[in-house]
Amino acid sequence: MTNRLSLTALVLLLAAAAAMAQEAAPEAPADASPGRLKIYISADMEGIAGVVSDAQLGPEGWEYGRFREFMTGEVNAAIDAARAAGATDILVSDSHGNGQSLLLDGLPPDVMVVRSWPRPLGMMEGIDESFDGVIFIGYHSSTDNTRGVRAHTMSSANITSLRLNGRIMSEGSLNAAIAGHFGVPVIMVSGDDVAVAENQVIVGNMEGAVVKWALGFHSARTLTPEAAQEVIRTRASSAITRIDEFRPYVLEPPIEVELSLKHYRPVELLGYLPNVERVNSHTIRFVAEDMTEVSRFLGFVTNFRVDLQP
Repeated sequence: MTNRLSLTALVLLLAAAAAMAQEAAPEAPADASPGRLKIYISADMEGIAGVVSDAQLGPEGWEYGRFREFMTGEVNAAIDAARAAGATDILVSDSHGNGQSLLLDGLPPDVMVVRSWPRPLGMMEGIDESFDGVIFIGYHSSTDNTRGVRAHTMSSANITSLRLNGRIMSEGSLNAAIAGHFGVPVIMVSGDDVAVAENQVIVGNMEGAVVKWALGFHSARTLTPEAAQEVIRTRASSAITRIDEFRPYVLEPPIEVELSLKHYRPVELLGYLPNVERVNSHTIRFVAEDMTEVSRFLGFVTNFRVDLQP
């Protein structure tokens, strides 16, 4: 009788302990929950429908306020398509100019937004292994490209060429390589026809949403905002529906950065750094361990300014 009571007490004690452990156990992180689909959206402005000149691209431009609305509309079109296709989490990177172009009150309340500069991963700040796919909105072709509306890479005022491991880079392929570092594929890009084609050639398989056709650096044949948003909605939906078909764009480390700048003096000064080689009067070379180091280096080069007062 005593042994039977002891065994019963032991069973009850173990059951109680198990219940307490279950209550105390922390909840699994959101990213580990089954059925979650995380999408990262990086938004630029030069590739937005109707954009052709400085009049649309910055606070000094007389059409900038209106085109902030159109940019926000194209991002919302991608968000709508992503939600309809099953996306549960969306992070938006405001990646044009001062990084404060998207209208926050025009975006859905359940998305998060990355704004302003500097940030270690540049136009891809916030990307990590938990995301399933990346969408580029409003992208443009590279500074090495002879065609495309507002073609440039990172800085139209300073950079004339960017190569990683000998390959010409656009902002799209650079950012795709950052996403690839975390194992995340780019699934769609929108912009003019030249930008879409260039990124598909460099990066590989991705949906393309062409919203205008380049006629020159400052001219294009363009869709209206409403028509552009519909194209983006359709392509984004298609991309997420077949998201398993896309593969990350990965550059194998170490990664050699060759950067050519328009002006002589910054190249000369950067050449003073022990880990930077001056290749010629306008080009420097830097070897990075991975794409996060590439991003930090380029962020430093394109943003650092020192004004020495006499």
